[in-house]
Amino acid sequence: MQMKKADIGVALYLLCAIIMLIVPISSTLLDILLALNISLAFTIMFTSMFTKEVLDLSFYPTILLFTTIFRISLNVSSTRLILSTGNPGNVVATFGNFVGGGDIVIGVVVFIILIIVQFVVINKGSERVAEVTARFTLDAMPGKQMAIDADLNTGAITDAEAKEQRDKLQQEANFFGSMDGAVKYVKGDASAGLIITGVNIIGGIIMGVVRQKMDINAAIDKYVILTIGDGLVSQIPSLLISLSTGILVTKGSKEADFGTVLVGQLFGMPKVLYMVGAVLAFLGIVTPLNPLIFVVMGVLFIISGRIIANTIEVAKIEAETEEDEDIGDEIRKPENVTSLLQVDPIELEFGYGIIPLADVNQGGDLLDRVVMIRRQIALELGTVVPIIRLRDNIQLNPNQYIIKIKGIQVSEGEILFDHYMAMNPGFVEEEISGIPTFEPSFHLPAIWITESQRERAESVGYTVVDPPSIIATHLTEIIRQYLADLLTRQDVQNLVNNVKESNPSLVEELVPKLLGLGDIQKVLQNLLKEGISVRDLVTIFETLADHAAATRDTDILTEYVRQSLKRAISNKYFPMNETTSVVTLDPSLEQEIMGSVKQTEQGAYLTLEPEKTKSIMSSVESEIGKLEKLGKNPIVITSPIVRMYFKRLTEDYYKDLVVVSYNEIDSNVELQSVGMVTA
Repeated sequence: MQMKKADIGVALYLLCAIIMLIVPISSTLLDILLALNISLAFTIMFTSMFTKEVLDLSFYPTILLFTTIFRISLNVSSTRLILSTGNPGNVVATFGNFVGGGDIVIGVVVFIILIIVQFVVINKGSERVAEVTARFTLDAMPGKQMAIDADLNTGAITDAEAKEQRDKLQQEANFFGSMDGAVKYVKGDASAGLIITGVNIIGGIIMGVVRQKMDINAAIDKYVILTIGDGLVSQIPSLLISLSTGILVTKGSKEADFGTVLVGQLFGMPKVLYMVGAVLAFLGIVTPLNPLIFVVMGVLFIISGRIIANTIEVAKIEAETEEDEDIGDEIRKPENVTSLLQVDPIELEFGYGIIPLADVNQGGDLLDRVVMIRRQIALELGTVVPIIRLRDNIQLNPNQYIIKIKGIQVSEGEILFDHYMAMNPGFVEEEISGIPTFEPSFHLPAIWITESQRERAESVGYTVVDPPSIIATHLTEIIRQYLADLLTRQDVQNLVNNVKESNPSLVEELVPKLLGLGDIQKVLQNLLKEGISVRDLVTIFETLADHAAATRDTDILTEYVRQSLKRAISNKYFPMNETTSVVTLDPSLEQEIMGSVKQTEQGAYLTLEPEKTKSIMSSVESEIGKLEKLGKNPIVITSPIVRMYFKRLTEDYYKDLVVVSYNEIDSNVELQSVGMVTA
């Protein structure tokens, strides 16, 4: 209800301005509206002074527009009264006689001075500051957004805080962009006031001489003073609002009170006050200047400097005492063990020699690459990667880095900061000198080379990679490898909520009536383990809803989901318009595998004899060796019912082996079998 009253009030304010342009009003009502205009101008000025952030007055450009049109309406109404009745009310007459001194020359001079101060000094400066601020704010936006992403990835802020900062950054850009144009309102108002005053003087003299048969001198005395009073009563509020605009666009402090900071910065150094006091006293004694004024003022400055010096000393002692007390309290209080229990999902720790790669101030872009990794995997696999913590660790070798998943080290690498890694793609015969090493992601042989060797290495066909790219690639592969383990129930809940926004009936049918979050989590983890994207959640959920009534076995449900994603799987492993070489499974072996499956309450498992398993693995090694010689990915095609058991049988021996069933292959895919796995 309060907001509705405020809306009505603003609407009436604008409506009043429009009506005054059309309908004549009485001098008494004009006095009331002029007093309201002055009070609003003071309110805007003091609010601009004491607001802590410019966004606290985010509607300031709109306020400028509203107050400008209201003042112009008042000018029109007062002009109408001056010319028609010669009685524009108490406020205009008082400003003309009291502020203007009751004299035409004094009133004109005061009015011109106000116009010059407002138009040339305040408006011109505010316009330039607003223009420059808007330009720099827009230019700085990409850098600030990157800084927010970097803080997010290092754990300095949460997702919610990052979103809040991005929104605030966008609001600031919009505000200063609007202010750049809104300052023109005030500038135009000052110009209009000057023109209106000139027109009123000429019109008033003509009305007095022609209509009221007044002597020209009497007409000048009466109408010029009234017109100057009208100009002053409009220009003083306009000057206050111009001053408010200047304060708002030049305010430097965002987190402290305006007055406190201003006084503290200006009078916060005792030695400055001592020097000013000495100069004033010297001028009062040596020169003909009034000694009473200058000597007394100089003494006051010196006394003020001494008082401030004592205050600073007392504040310093109190701060030291409070610091000692805080340290004592910290020592005495029991250790907060809870904070030590938090385990980061993904950590990248590096030695001090790698710090420049992660330091933006030193030109490092590792933080930006981490942001791109999260985006890349989200697009590729359809799930959000947890925040990646970047930390320096002095216990590591200077050029060493390690990757941890849930607090446990899973991989490591070592780089040379000022070198490049060159890898032979297999067809380059020319050798280059360097330091032999291994690429950390895929353990391929490589050579560290210097900057001077880079161009030559690339020209002969070597793949040359810089240190940040090495770390980023390694980190990306580790995340892909462990992404299934990183998927939590909360992540699944977030994914479910996203689907629910566009498909509420599907989610209501599936969760929790047919499957719980844990069941869906296991299905998604099964897909991610084999590198299958879960981005098409609608298809996945629809498939689960179709089959969950018949079985709650997450392994079997995963197979159904894989079959519904056959276009995505085919696109991933089988290029279009190209025949793909694969290995198939002997039907008798498939029957033997299915015969060894044992079903329990905890799930199904294989009971093959060790010798049989060894024989199968030997055959797999032989067959996929044929594919590797052809330069092809190792892919085994099986019947749908056997696929998950064969994958489970081989995953401990061949992690990169792709096992696909016939039902997961699109009909337009062309395959060529180069061998068959037998027992």
